[in-house]
Amino acid sequence: MKATTLDYHRLRLGYDRYVRYLLFVCAFLMTFIILSIIIFVGKQGLSTFADVSPVEFFCNTKWDPGDGQYGALSFIVGSLLATMLAVVIGAPLGLTGAVFMAKIAPPWLREVMRPATDLYVAIPSVVYGFIGLTIMVPFIRTYFHVGTGFGLLATSIILAVMILPTIISISEDAIRAVPRPLEEASLALGATRWQTIRRVLLPAAMPGILTSIVLAMARAVGETMAVQMVIGNTPLLAKSLFTPTSTLTSEIVIEMGNTPFGSAWGNSLFLMALVLLSLSLIMIVAIRRLGRGRVV
Repeated sequence: MKATTLDYHRLRLGYDRYVRYLLFVCAFLMTFIILSIIIFVGKQGLSTFADVSPVEFFCNTKWDPGDGQYGALSFIVGSLLATMLAVVIGAPLGLTGAVFMAKIAPPWLREVMRPATDLYVAIPSVVYGFIGLTIMVPFIRTYFHVGTGFGLLATSIILAVMILPTIISISEDAIRAVPRPLEEASLALGATRWQTIRRVLLPAAMPGILTSIVLAMARAVGETMAVQMVIGNTPLLAKSLFTPTSTLTSEIVIEMGNTPFGSAWGNSLFLMALVLLSLSLIMIVAIRRLGRGRVV
């Protein structure tokens, strides 16, 4: 009996050791793959500067590979403007939905809305783009009396809808994580329900809310298909909400099949991808810093 128990413990220890080794190998492999991608993209992207000056690439809006001009400023500005406008539209709506689901909606309604919100994430981006192409673009063209309807406005609205699930889910969890005594103390001191939400719950949950917004920005800045279908795909600097323009992601997906590998044209696309990686890295660092905040 003692021998059997001892063998069992040895088997469990051996199993734990092998699982630990397996997890270590998986973590090492994942890190190796990510670093390899970053190094490869960075090497190819930085090779652009052998033919194109950094000033021309980052400060010039003229993009004409046939004429040897590789100014990507219009794409960078387009990506940033589309992301910012999407957050301006989507963040208030998402936060309102999160407050409603966390503190106002009855339990039965919340049990319906939360799975619906999670299912909302599974809709392919090409579906959003197709809806924007067939509904949003004609609507903007008709009611705003503009030429095509493509541009930042259509792109920002579609992206705002796409980032809503991220903001709603994470913000709701952050609001519900606020300790109940804080809410009860505010109500006991005579504050109304809305004053408690605005002055107690939202400030206490702000780290989680800001994290949801940054994650939504990361989703928006990296979106490709939906943006490509409604933004107009024109290498022009956006001067209004109705000007067809382009973003880093949409320009990469349009031109990546036509560029010779190792050419200045191909390397410039890799440099655009490196800029996107840098933006994502900045957002990840921002999320980690925001995550240090505690709900008190």
